[in-house]
Amino acid sequence: MTLAICAVAAAAEAQQRTPTRVAPPNMQAITPPLATYTDEVLFGDVWKRTELALRDRSLVTVAALIAGGHTQQMTGHFNRALDNGVKPAEIAAVITHLAFYAGWPRAVSAIGVAKEVFAKRGIATDKLAMGSTELLPVDQASEVPRSAAVEAQMGGTAPALARYTNDVLFGDLWRRPDLAPRDRSLVTITALIAAGQVDQLLFHLDRGMTNDLTRTEISETITHLAFYAGWPRAVSAVPVAKKVFEARNPLKGSMILEILRQGSQPATKGSSDNFIGSVSVDQRFQRSDPARVGGGTVTFQPGARTAWHTHPLGQTLIVTSGTGWVQLEGGPVEEIRTGDVVFIPPRTRHWHGATATSAMSHVAIAEALDGKSVDWMEQVTTEQYRRVPR
Repeated sequence: MTLAICAVAAAAEAQQRTPTRVAPPNMQAITPPLATYTDEVLFGDVWKRTELALRDRSLVTVAALIAGGHTQQMTGHFNRALDNGVKPAEIAAVITHLAFYAGWPRAVSAIGVAKEVFAKRGIATDKLAMGSTELLPVDQASEVPRSAAVEAQMGGTAPALARYTNDVLFGDLWRRPDLAPRDRSLVTITALIAAGQVDQLLFHLDRGMTNDLTRTEISETITHLAFYAGWPRAVSAVPVAKKVFEARNPLKGSMILEILRQGSQPATKGSSDNFIGSVSVDQRFQRSDPARVGGGTVTFQPGARTAWHTHPLGQTLIVTSGTGWVQLEGGPVEEIRTGDVVFIPPRTRHWHGATATSAMSHVAIAEALDGKSVDWMEQVTTEQYRRVPR
């Protein structure tokens, strides 16, 4: 009986180490190398990179598919976006926004796919329009010169286009509260890169950073889009981003105080590839080069924990509430409580999470080495997790 249980446990653990197959059967049969890249690189590595939240990766991917008119893959990625914390009303808002940046036909084509996805998930479409309809306030300091620049550029040649640009596009659409300004910038930048339209990218990258997109998030968006819009379009965006980063480099200009307000970022669910149980990331932070520090505030419900993982330069945990457990491979399971500070050594396999009966929140901080701050491994088994402190 014991041997049978061990065999089942070993099989389950081996299965956890096997990369999840995402590539469809046709791809595996017709283009095996592409299937391997899909499973091991795109979903096995790119989608797991922590430099861009899963919710943001889904927004970028959905926007790229809409901008490119790729309806065949929208169903899967609309569902993935909902699983990654994008709200149905936000998907609808992205479609509306991209009607202006990718054209009405592509936006209208996306509506049918969204309708089917919402219907299958039991999402009532009559409630998508509910919520605040009051437009966001106008920032006169930035909008007055922007409006004047539009008028100077277009007014003499296409006065109606100038009017629609100022009154409808920026005067109404960008002020709608159904999509945060940061997210509007993210999907706009995505649409421009996906369409190969770099002429307006300089303005929107700068606007995106004003709207709280970080240098790391923009860099990771361009990297992500190499897979969804192609290498040439991603590479073409790099020199434009470089200009914006250099212009905003605090080492070359005035120092700017940055405050990431509580609640300014929506909470995202911890990936089932890297966590077991109910885990949410309530606030992520990442500093731009030359700084390397980044992290987030993570909440584990009872029984939830990370998978085994390592950090190239180590990790610091600051417990902010509740009680949890942490273990270095080969060592005992240690209990951690509110106010405790935990230092994880570099390149050391470990896991951490809540106890079986208490939730736990901590701030996790790690430095990146060569652009990477974590390596995820297999899940922590129930047997390993239950080796509680004595």
